[in-house]
Amino acid sequence: MAPTEQLSRVSTSSQSKLGGRTRPTVLVIGAGVAGLAAARVLQAQSFRVIVLESRDRVGGRVYTDYSFGFPVDMGASWLHGLCKSNPLAHLIGQLKLPLYRTSGDNSVLYDHDLESYALYDMEGNKVPQQMVIEVGLAFEALLEETKRVREEISTDISVMKALQLVQERRPDLKQEGLRHKVLQWYLCRMEGWFAADTDRISVQSWDEEEVLEGGHGLMVRGYAPVIATLSAGLDIRLNTRVRNVQRRMHSGIQGVRAITENGAIFEADAAVIAVPLGVLKSDAVRFEPRLPDWKEVAIRDLGVGNENKIALLFDRVCWPNVEFLGVVAPTSYSCSYFLNLHKATGYPVLVYMPAGRLANDMEKLSDEAAISFAVTQLKRILPHAVDPVRCLVSHWGTDPSSLGCYSYDAVGKPHDLYERLRSPVDNLFWADFEDSSWGSEQHPVKILEGK
Repeated sequence: MAPTEQLSRVSTSSQSKLGGRTRPTVLVIGAGVAGLAAARVLQAQSFRVIVLESRDRVGGRVYTDYSFGFPVDMGASWLHGLCKSNPLAHLIGQLKLPLYRTSGDNSVLYDHDLESYALYDMEGNKVPQQMVIEVGLAFEALLEETKRVREEISTDISVMKALQLVQERRPDLKQEGLRHKVLQWYLCRMEGWFAADTDRISVQSWDEEEVLEGGHGLMVRGYAPVIATLSAGLDIRLNTRVRNVQRRMHSGIQGVRAITENGAIFEADAAVIAVPLGVLKSDAVRFEPRLPDWKEVAIRDLGVGNENKIALLFDRVCWPNVEFLGVVAPTSYSCSYFLNLHKATGYPVLVYMPAGRLANDMEKLSDEAAISFAVTQLKRILPHAVDPVRCLVSHWGTDPSSLGCYSYDAVGKPHDLYERLRSPVDNLFWADFEDSSWGSEQHPVKILEGK
């Protein structure tokens, strides 16, 4: 029996009537971009949709803060792929939201924002731009060589280990002195893209992500207008943290029951799980009966990285007019990256962006200590910089509603984990955690309609 037929035969108090026929009810658990996108599509297909969100706001890891008196995105801030095939780009165009293009189609995933920059060593000496370009080309060649390494090995290894093997066989690509520090900075930026350190990223699949054409742009006014548009007209229950999801039988037909931490119960015909992977990995949401082994393995074995932002507001601009500032160092962990929002928005703000282990370690600090660290890094390269007048600090790794930023393929794990994660379990459907376009054949509407 097709899922739509099953849903249409269920008669519960959670259903309503539309045109004399039963309208199935779907719960969407999580009001991030993926959850909101799913809810809108389902509602447009005449399903009754209820969105349950643990936070007191919508948007998930997309969050625009206005406490400076203007928008600052403390989560996602770029649009990757300024092209017609990107539905988010289409929506942003409809809303006439300005984008500040940071790079074009010739960029690769690890240097999407390298077109206007200034790098310095730990003593405040500026790195010659020609050296940065040359080391960047060497880094690109190193990464290209890792593809040959993975063809030769029978056991998966990390990107870091593969790079070490390449440098052993290609000493011409090995960088020394200041060049080595610049190479570590490129590794730092790659780790920023994955939100994970290179010793944790699988060499087998680091480059499999599809990067849409059209280049990359920074949201000048923040993502808040996009989130407001996606959430408009939806039945969203905020401050509703789901702790238990039950697949239940009613008159021989499956239904779903979601129980919140306050004991509230929501019943429906099906559910879309749009909870961040980090939360799923923590077992904060319990499924009854247990999910099948293949699904639990996907949740367990996919990696979840972390990246944070420390936004520093100044009373005046005291740095070069470039898109970002960087600090090179002997290790990628010690390198730093500051996004210059003044270049794109006109506001005197720098955003420090630690990723991977550094982001995790900084979340162990107080906000005051984290801000002090960021300012110290800035003054290493700009000793005469003034102190910021206000600051914002994100905590995506410890926020109980996120527990991380985004996923990556971990070393030695199966390479079909994303497909497993997207695949439905009975009448539970899973939002695409990395892509809100919903182009997969596992789209819940396609399945619910038997398409």
